[in-house]
Amino acid sequence: MNAPLISQTWTDHVTGRRGFLVVDRLVRGVSSGGLRMREGCTLDEVAGLARGMTMKEALHYNADGRYIPLGGAKGGIDCDPQDPEAYGILVRYLRAMRPHIENFWTTGEDLGLTQDVVDKAAAEAGLVSSIQAVYPLLDDEVAARQRLADAFAVEVDGIGLDELVGGCGVAESVLAALDRAGVAHEGTRVSVQGLGTMGGATARFLSRAGLRIVAVADVKGTVANPEGLDVEALLGARDAYGAVDRGVLRPGDLELPGDAWLSAEAEVLVPAAVSYAVDASNEGRITARWIVEAANMPVLPDAEVLLARRGVTVLPDVVVNSGTNAWWWWTLFGDIGADADEAFAYTRRSMRALIDQMLARAEADGSTPRAAAHAIVADRLPVIAERFGWYR
Repeated sequence: MNAPLISQTWTDHVTGRRGFLVVDRLVRGVSSGGLRMREGCTLDEVAGLARGMTMKEALHYNADGRYIPLGGAKGGIDCDPQDPEAYGILVRYLRAMRPHIENFWTTGEDLGLTQDVVDKAAAEAGLVSSIQAVYPLLDDEVAARQRLADAFAVEVDGIGLDELVGGCGVAESVLAALDRAGVAHEGTRVSVQGLGTMGGATARFLSRAGLRIVAVADVKGTVANPEGLDVEALLGARDAYGAVDRGVLRPGDLELPGDAWLSAEAEVLVPAAVSYAVDASNEGRITARWIVEAANMPVLPDAEVLLARRGVTVLPDVVVNSGTNAWWWWTLFGDIGADADEAFAYTRRSMRALIDQMLARAEADGSTPRAAAHAIVADRLPVIAERFGWYR
C-alpha cells in the first residue's frame, strides 16, 4: 500500500492530549472510518486502521448495489474514555477536525466511543453530522438520512440494530468457517474477549445458533463456565463500557484472571476488545482451532505466523468485522431499509460470500486467509479506481 493521503497529529490545548487522523485514500472525494478513544492510542495504530478501512470498503464493492465504496480513514484520541476530561477532549478534537468531516471524512463510533456520544459531541462541535461528507453523493439526502435514523431506532430484544449488525457479521464468519470444515454448530465452544458492542452481539448470535459461550472477558476479568454461560443474563448486566455486574453469575460460573479467555478450552476464540491482544509471548497458550478477529488488529503478525505453523486459522478483521461499516452505507444508500430481519439477512449473505471467497482463495493459493483477503482487495481496487477514481 502507498503512503496515506493525509496523516495528521493534533494536540489538545487544554490537556495536552493528542489525537490523530489518517486518510488512507479517497474514493469519489470521500473516506470512511470510525473514531476511537483509548489510552495509548498512536499515529501508527490509526494508520494501520485506516489502511484496513480501505480494504473493508473495497471488499464490499458490489457493481449491482447502490452503495459505492468510499476510501479508508480513521481517527484516534489518546485518552481513557472514562477520564473526566474525555468528553471535552472529544468535542475539541471534532471541532479541530470539522473541515475534514464536513468535506471528506465520514466517521462514527469505534473502540471507547458510542454513536450517541459521537453524535452529541459532533453537534456541540458545530457539525451537522459525523457523516455529512457523504451527503452530496446521495440521490435523495432527506430520505436517506431518515432511513438511517429509523434504522438506528430499531431494537431487537433490548439491543439496538446498529449494535447488532456487526456481531451478526462476526457470527456469520464463524459459522461459515465451521461449515467449510464440516464442524457442527451445536456445542462448539467459544471464548470471547470483550462484551461491548461487537463482542456482546457476537456472543448473542453465536449462542442462538447453538454454540456454547464458555468464557467472556471484560475489564474486571474473565467469567467462564465449561457448560456454557447465560449470555442473555450477562448482556443485561453490562454497563456502558461492557463490564458485567458479577451479581448475575450463577453457581458454576467461575471468576478468572483477565487473560484467562486466551487459554480457554474452546474451538473458537473471538478477540473483540482491544488491538494487539495476541502476540508472540502469549500465542502458545491458545488451544482454539480458529481465531476470529472481531476487534481491529488484535493478532500481531509475528504471532499469526506462529499460530499458522500450529494449524490455527486466523480470520482477519478486515473481513470479519466489516459488517457494521457496510450496514451504515447499505442503509444510507438504500440497498436495505430500516428493518432488522432485512439487515441481518443482507449481512449474513454478504459476509458468508466474503468468507467463502477468502477461504477458497487461501486454499487455492496455499496462503493464509489474511493474505487471501489482501489478494482479493488487490483485484478489486483497480476496478474501483477505473470506475470512480481516487486520490491517495
